[in-house]
Amino acid sequence: MKRIYIMSLLAAGIISMCCSCKSTKKADNDTETMVAVGPEFNADSAYLFCEKQCDFGPRTMNSDAHDKCGAWIVDKFKQYGCSVIEQKADLKAYDGTMLKSNNIIASYKPELTTRILLCAHWDCRPWADNDPDSTNWRKPVMGANDGASGIAVMLEIARQLQKSDSLNIGVDFVCFDAEDWGIPQWSDAEDNGDSWALGAQYWAENPHKAGYEARFGILLDMVGGTGARFYQEGMSKQYAQPIVNKIWTAARAAGYESLFPNEQGGYVTDDHIPVNQKTKIPTADIIAFYPNCQQSSFGPTWHTVNDTMENIDRNILKAVGQTVIQVLFSEK
Repeated sequence: MKRIYIMSLLAAGIISMCCSCKSTKKADNDTETMVAVGPEFNADSAYLFCEKQCDFGPRTMNSDAHDKCGAWIVDKFKQYGCSVIEQKADLKAYDGTMLKSNNIIASYKPELTTRILLCAHWDCRPWADNDPDSTNWRKPVMGANDGASGIAVMLEIARQLQKSDSLNIGVDFVCFDAEDWGIPQWSDAEDNGDSWALGAQYWAENPHKAGYEARFGILLDMVGGTGARFYQEGMSKQYAQPIVNKIWTAARAAGYESLFPNEQGGYVTDDHIPVNQKTKIPTADIIAFYPNCQQSSFGPTWHTVNDTMENIDRNILKAVGQTVIQVLFSEK
C-alpha cells in the first residue's frame, strides 16, 4: 500500500521514543482492573500460517504462487467452519496490466446479522523498490510481514473461534487482493494513491453481499515484524475514533499496552480508506510504525527482499491476535 506518514512537529516529538519488540504484561497490582476475555491466541500456530504462505513464494499478482496460496487460504477458512466467497475480478493496474484479483471473504456464523469485519491483504509487492540495494528494486518481495502476517492472524482467530464456539457475533474475514501493485518508487508515473488497494476499492464498491453492514472493522497490516509497535494511525482516528479507542483499550486488557502506546502515529493510505469512505463501516488500521527507523517508518524490511520469516516475531503476532480476540469477545 502507498503509505505516507504526515507528521506535525508536535506529533513527531510525542512519538520520538525507542521501540521494543518485547511485550510487557500489565502488572498484577495495577490500580485499573481490566478483565481479559476470549480464547488464548496461539502465536506458534499463527507463525506457521505465515510460514506456509511464504512457502508458496512471493504471492505477486498473476503468478502461480499467488493462485496456489489463494486456494490454500480458502481451504483453511473452510476447515475452520467458515463459509467462503471468492470475489474474482480483472482490475487494471497503473501501467495497464490486468490483474487477476481474488478477494476472499470467509464468514463465521454467516446467519447472524450483527457482524464485525476483520481484513488484511494477501498479495505481495512485485518490486522491492525500497530496498537499500538498487539491484533488488525489481525483485519481488516475499511479504512475510507485509501481507502474510495479517492473514496468519486472521486464520488463527478463525481457528480459535471454531474451537470455542462461544462468540455470539458474526465475523467476516476479508482477504483483500491487489493491494500492493501501486506505482513503484523508480517509476516516473504520477502517484495520487489510487494505484494501491485495488482489491479493497473493488470490494468497497461491490460488497460480497448486497447491503452488507458491519458494526465496525479492523484492518491488520504488517502485524508480525520484529521490533513493531502500533501507534494510533491518523486516518483511523479521523474515520473511526471509537474503534481506535476500543482496540487500544483491549490491548491494555490483554496485557500489551507497551506495544500499543496511546499515542498517534502518522496518516496512512491503506485498505481501510476505501472501506471507510465507500461502505461507511468505521474501520481502524492496526499497522506497525517505527518512528526511529531511518529506512522507513514501516520498518527496515518494508518493500525489501528482507521481508522474510527470519524477521517475523511470534511475540508481535501474539500481541495483535490476542488484542483482536479481546475486542471480539468484549462485544455485547
